[in-house]
Amino acid sequence: MAGVASPLQYGDPPHLGPFVLQARLRVGPAGLVYLGQGSDGRAVSVAVLTKGAALDPAARDRFVTGIQEAAASRSGVRGWMARATRGRTAVADTAPQVLAMDGGSAPWVATPYEPDRAGAERFLEPVLVRGTLIGEQHGPDFAPHWVSDRSPALPAPPKGAPPPVETRRSVIIAGVVLTVLLVTLAVMAWLLLRRDEEVQPPPKPLPPTMFVPTPPPVPASPEPGEPTTSPSPGRSGTGTPGPRPGEEDDGSPI
Repeated sequence: MAGVASPLQYGDPPHLGPFVLQARLRVGPAGLVYLGQGSDGRAVSVAVLTKGAALDPAARDRFVTGIQEAAASRSGVRGWMARATRGRTAVADTAPQVLAMDGGSAPWVATPYEPDRAGAERFLEPVLVRGTLIGEQHGPDFAPHWVSDRSPALPAPPKGAPPPVETRRSVIIAGVVLTVLLVTLAVMAWLLLRRDEEVQPPPKPLPPTMFVPTPPPVPASPEPGEPTTSPSPGRSGTGTPGPRPGEEDDGSPI
């Protein structure tokens, strides 16, 4: 693993449990180690498995079991399973103090940070198994399928608070009020429709007939000095004009 501290990168968790992560200390095939700070200002070393290792039940079990054995050995309680395997006992004997841990879907462990001593990265050693599991390590070496993964396993986001639930009494009251409002609206709508059907608006009256009188014809007045024709009695009967003065009837046939 690289032993040079580097800034946090995209995808790194900002905090794990009560610890705020500040920088990367080591990056390895089994997990990542961060420099963090506790709520009391204490510097801590935090190790978390990679996504591939966290999804491997065997790797996750080796990581969590090593942490639990180390915590039990420091408290003076060591079970028969811790004494059964020499490698695990050695890890428990040389492991640092466990301040906090999480064995869930994204397991991690926090230990005190000491620049000249191994910190939480000590618990990442038993995650990778080399050789066979028969006594001492013999046989061909192998690597897990997730060995090339370098992204940390992130814990699931916390569940949001459940929505507020009203009491049964308030729900019943709200339902009754809503029912009354709906019934009132239905009755008002029925009354309005019935009134429209019963009361028909009166027919619109026709506009009155307008008589516009036409003026009488005006006769054209003759110009002065022009003779006017007037009827005079004659032989042809009433209304037949007679001969003008100076004209004689010679009795010629018409």
